[in-house]
Amino acid sequence: MIRRLRNLMAASFFFCFVTAAHAQVATPPTTSVVAKGTAVATPREQRAIKTFNTARQSPLQLNAFLTLMPKGADLHMHLSGAIYAETFIKDGAADLLCVDPTTHSFTKPVGTTRSIPPQPVCGEGNVRVEDAFKDQKLYDALVDSFSMRAFVPSAGVSGHDQFFATFDRFRSLNKSHAGEWLDEVATRAAAQNEQYLEVMETPIFTDLSKVISKIDWPSTPADPAQNRTGDATGTSREDLSRLRETLLNAGLRDEVAVDRKELDDALDARDTIENCGQPSARPGCSVKIRFLYQVLRAFPPQHVFAQTLLAFEVASVDPRVVGLNFVQPEDAYLSMSEYHRQMLMLDYLHGVYPKVHISLHAGEIAPGLVPPDGLRFHIREAVDLGHAERIGHGVDVMYENEPQALLKELADRHIMVEINLTSNDVILGVTAPWHPLPSYRAAGVPFALSTDDEGVSRIDLTNEYTRAAMEFDLSYLDLKQSARTSLEHNFLPGPSLWQQPDVFSKTVAACAGQPLGGANPTPNCLSFLQSSEKAAEQWELEHRYDLFESNLP
Repeated sequence: MIRRLRNLMAASFFFCFVTAAHAQVATPPTTSVVAKGTAVATPREQRAIKTFNTARQSPLQLNAFLTLMPKGADLHMHLSGAIYAETFIKDGAADLLCVDPTTHSFTKPVGTTRSIPPQPVCGEGNVRVEDAFKDQKLYDALVDSFSMRAFVPSAGVSGHDQFFATFDRFRSLNKSHAGEWLDEVATRAAAQNEQYLEVMETPIFTDLSKVISKIDWPSTPADPAQNRTGDATGTSREDLSRLRETLLNAGLRDEVAVDRKELDDALDARDTIENCGQPSARPGCSVKIRFLYQVLRAFPPQHVFAQTLLAFEVASVDPRVVGLNFVQPEDAYLSMSEYHRQMLMLDYLHGVYPKVHISLHAGEIAPGLVPPDGLRFHIREAVDLGHAERIGHGVDVMYENEPQALLKELADRHIMVEINLTSNDVILGVTAPWHPLPSYRAAGVPFALSTDDEGVSRIDLTNEYTRAAMEFDLSYLDLKQSARTSLEHNFLPGPSLWQQPDVFSKTVAACAGQPLGGANPTPNCLSFLQSSEKAAEQWELEHRYDLFESNLP
């Protein structure tokens, strides 16, 4: 039964106090007609709009309302960036790590004592992580070092610099904590009425480095002005094909099993922590997690190509890895100078692995961060060459060549933009009225709100919904559209619940003529939902909206 009964029980947890305070007979669930930014609200939605409009008079009241509102999916989140610093400090102590007090970074110990339990020997000047539990100043300094908390830009140190520097400071942590980290993000998501996460994570690829060392690669950057099917730097499709065969023959596929085992261990640990499948299952179990394979784009081209090839290979055989994405600062030297060549890599590999989904960080740059020429083609090439089905951030869209034509193409092709308001603020300094969200909305480009790195930014998805309402005047129906869009554009297998892309008014024929999200779908509808993970999650979202809206005052 597509998790129906389990999800019904989990969803009811969020609304129990509302139901008790405002017991009413629910209005029969119907669809709202939403198309190109217009909406006709159902009576049930009209009640929600009234409550929302009253709550938005105070950011605190609005945040409380939106915490309970169903949000669908967070499609843009990095696992390492989603964990709060307090968890990392606890894990650093468990790993017997040390702290460099000048940089407030974790370091490996030079040895351990023979005591029981053993203690790290940190070397001159360094201290044990566990000392932070007895030293509030050290504890606070580590939280600030691992996040944007209390950060104030100073000469030579921007929000961008602080944000990306955090990752190296806790990089010494053992990845055996991944199951615990998945539990943290799932539990936080469940508490906000989210149901699905696509988590970006870079598996360990230690052995891959040995394979890469055998590859010769030209050092000249690829010029985007060159022919896009092959250029003067030796990156034609034929060259890429030969490189792929070289990597596969050198044992790249051996790394696939290593990466899959890493996922097995993390997910098994998460299930154990949350008691999933048991009567005592925790709320986090109700959140479905899938992965996007992170490729590190600020590496030399042979590394990027090998990682990308491995990502396609893993996603081709492991249904838990639903796609891939390129990460690291888009303004880094190699990210900028190699951008075109990286899109050529994706163009070639997409042809070899056409079923693997692609979402790309593109346009996470702003004036002043890079020269004007660097703002003119990233989103365009991500779509046309990189075959991106979703764009992450997309902040520079109005600086790209022919921005209106680009917006129209994104809308016509239903390429969704993952909007990360707080991230764009703290990293790029881009807020309203300079943020392109209104431009995307005016052009009819589908978008969904997401968190990016909620631990580093010290936020959650509810914060992004509240910010969108307060700073960009998004209405209740706009936010509901975002939630629906997030599930319309997830990378789960199967067709959509809806007849037309991004038009949430008519379901497919199998589920037509019955209450949306009902607990007892007809046999035809149930069969359809069982055949499509995507549609099943969409049906679950409608069920949650039925509960939420029916029990509002």
